[in-house]
Amino acid sequence: MALPKNSAAAARRAKLDEMRRAEAARERRNKIITIAVCALIFVVLAGATTFFLFTVKGEEKKQEAVKKAPISGEQSWDKLTQNHVAQPVNYPMTPAVGGDHAQAWMNCNGDVYEKEVRQENAVHALEHGAVWITYTDKATPDDVKSLGEQVKKTPYTLMSPHAKQESPITLSAWGKQLTVDSASDPRVNAFLTKYVQGPQTPEPGAACTNGLSA
Repeated sequence: MALPKNSAAAARRAKLDEMRRAEAARERRNKIITIAVCALIFVVLAGATTFFLFTVKGEEKKQEAVKKAPISGEQSWDKLTQNHVAQPVNYPMTPAVGGDHAQAWMNCNGDVYEKEVRQENAVHALEHGAVWITYTDKATPDDVKSLGEQVKKTPYTLMSPHAKQESPITLSAWGKQLTVDSASDPRVNAFLTKYVQGPQTPEPGAACTNGLSA
């Protein structure tokens, strides 16, 4: 038996109203979920950002503390000359840490040399703020490998063998020098942190590329 026209129209309107209410309810639920998710993401990001900033700030403070702290066993030389010369220089320390030097510098953008380099060129790199790591055959292969990997990822450093030095491993900056027996000595990182482009640098920011490569 068919419904009267008025009854059928009322049923359709009721059905449409029910569908609209259901759609509105879905939209409210979706809006609430979206707001909740956004709020959660905001809280997570805010927390992560705060943690990152505290971590960075803490690391910066740690680095500053290392730079200010004295390094046990370090030697220093003052009033070093800075003339460019063509002839070999008789340095009072081995390896050299400063003084007159060649006009060309050794590339020191994380450069690892397998053969000895001229001190006169290496000293010019030190003048630019580099740290020069040298070693003898007394250094273990593992230490040489470890130091080489560290140098390769550290701008303003160079590394080469140096047969005439007494210590297995020596770190030199302009006017500064440290000898160690092992690459694992914590003073290695302290020396690099303190003197790579450190306050001892006569010409901070000068190039460590476009010099000599061998």
